[in-house]
Amino acid sequence: MWVDSAEALGSDLHLELAGTGSRRAALMAALRDAIRGGRLAPGTRLPPYRSLAADLGLARNTVADAYAELVAEGWLTARQGSGTRVAPRADPPPPSRRADRAKPLKPAKLTQHTKPPGEGGVRRAPARPTEPVHNLLQGRPDAASFPRAAWLASARRALTAAPNEAFGPGDPHGRPELRRALADYLARVRGVRTDAGRIVVCSGYAHALRLLAGTGALRGRAAVEAYGLGFHRSLLAAAGVRTVPLPLDADGARTEELGSHPGVRTVLLTPAHQFPTGGPLHARRRAAAVDWARARGGLVLEDDYDGEFRYDRRPVGAVQGLDPDHVLYVGSVSKSLSPALRLGWMVLPDRLVDEVLAVKGDREGWVSALDQLTLADFIESGGYDRHIRRMRQRYRRRRDQLVAMLAAHAPHIRVSGVAAGLHAVLELPRGTERSAVRAAAWQGLALEGLADYRHPDAEGPHRDGLVVGYATPPDHSFAGALDALCRALPPDLAGPADSADSADSADSAGSADSAGSADSAGSAGPPPPAATRPPAATKPPAARRPPSGSPRAT
Repeated sequence: MWVDSAEALGSDLHLELAGTGSRRAALMAALRDAIRGGRLAPGTRLPPYRSLAADLGLARNTVADAYAELVAEGWLTARQGSGTRVAPRADPPPPSRRADRAKPLKPAKLTQHTKPPGEGGVRRAPARPTEPVHNLLQGRPDAASFPRAAWLASARRALTAAPNEAFGPGDPHGRPELRRALADYLARVRGVRTDAGRIVVCSGYAHALRLLAGTGALRGRAAVEAYGLGFHRSLLAAAGVRTVPLPLDADGARTEELGSHPGVRTVLLTPAHQFPTGGPLHARRRAAAVDWARARGGLVLEDDYDGEFRYDRRPVGAVQGLDPDHVLYVGSVSKSLSPALRLGWMVLPDRLVDEVLAVKGDREGWVSALDQLTLADFIESGGYDRHIRRMRQRYRRRRDQLVAMLAAHAPHIRVSGVAAGLHAVLELPRGTERSAVRAAAWQGLALEGLADYRHPDAEGPHRDGLVVGYATPPDHSFAGALDALCRALPPDLAGPADSADSADSADSAGSADSAGSADSAGSAGPPPPAATRPPAATKPPAARRPPSGSPRAT
C-alpha cells in the first residue's frame, strides 16, 4: 500500500491509496471510502486540488480529474467560490458499482454489468441491491428550486395585510382571498369557468377524493384510466367504490366506451397529461366524456395533472370549461411548488358545494390560513407565473438531457410522454420490465415500472416500460443518474439493422405524444410511444473534465 496523509481533510484523517492501478482511480476509491465511512461528512470542504496533489505527490490534473469524476457521480459538489464539498446525501453505493464510470459508454456494452446474480450477468453483483442513490421517481418536483425569497416576501405581505378573522377559527370553504385569486388565475391560464364561491380549498387530489366520497357523489362504480395511481384506486375502494378501467390508446382514455358501463356514474380523468403514459386527451374524447355526463346525469372528475408544464405543444384547456355543471376540476401546487405545502383546490358544480362543505366541516382538517394567504399574494403579485416559466425552462433542459443521453447510448429505447410533465416513459422489449427495474436497483436508482400503474382488471396486453422522473436529482448528480439508467436498460435484441429500421420508422411517426399504431387502438395498454430525438443543437452530456482553474459540477 502507498500511504500518505492529507492534513487539510480533517483531524487524524488519512488517505490510503492502493499501490496498483492508476493514481486517479486509487484517489477516487480512497475518497469514496472516507465518505462512506463517515470520515468525510456531508458538506465537508475538501482541500484545493493543488494542495492535495502536493500532499500526496500526485499530478494536479490527476487530482482535478478525480474530483471532477466524483462530482459527476454525485459524491461531491463543486461551486465557484465555495470549493469542492462532500455532497449532501446518504448511503452512497459500493465503489465497485462506480469504478467503471470513467470509461466512455458504448451502446453495445451498456447492459453487460446490469443483471442481478443468477441472470447471466458478467460481473458479480452484491447479494442485494444498493440503497437508492439517484431518485428517478415520478411526480416529484425539484425541491432545491422552491422560490424561497419570493415566497417569504409574499408571506410577509400576506401577514401584514391579513384581517383579524384570518387568525380565528378556519372556514371550510377556504380563505376568500385565495379563492378569488384562483378563480382569476384558472380562468386566465387553464380556461376554467368559475367564481370564488364554487372553489373549495383542500390539501390535494387525495383529499378531494375523500371529501367527494363523504358526500356520496362517488357511490357505486366509477370509471378510471387503465393506467393510473393505485393509491387513488385504493381510496375509492375503501369508500366502497368499484373502479372500471377505460382502455388507453394514442388519443388517451377511450371515453366513448363509457356508455357500455351502465352502472358507472363518475369517470376520473387526467386529460391535460395522462398519467403515467403521457399525452393529452383528444378533443373528441373530451367531448364524449362531457356528453356522457350530461346524458347520464354523471360527473367527470378532472385531475389537472402536470397541466402547467408543457414543452413542445400548445396549451390544452381544462375539460371543465366545456361544462362546469358536469365536470369537477381538481388542482394543487404539489408539482408546481412543493408537496410539503399541501395546498389544493376543487372547482365544484353548484349542486355539490354545500355537500362538500358539510363533509369538510364535520370530518376534515383545514389548510393553514397563512399558507392560503401567502399563495394568494404569490399568484396576484405575478410570482407564481414567473416561477412556472422558470421551472418550465429548467425541466425542459432536464428532459432534453435525458432524451439526448438515451439517443446516444440506448438508441433502441423509445421514449414517450415528454412533450409535457415531469417524467418520461421508456418503452422496453416485451418481458424485460421486471428485470430492468431490478437492474436499476442494482445501479442505485429509485424508479418504477409501468406495470405498477396498471389497473388489475385492465384487458389487453401490458406494454413493458419504465416511468422515469427527471425533476428531482440535483444538477451535480443528474449525469451520473442518466449514466446508471443507461446501464440498467436491456440490450437491443432486434440487432443493428432492425434497430435502424425501427428508428427510421419512429422518426417518421411524428410527435411522441400523438403517435400511435392501428393495432394499439383496441388495447387496454398505453399507446405505443414514438421515438423521441433531441433537437439538432442538443448534445449528450460533455466529458467530465474540469477547466484549468478548478473542477466544476457537470
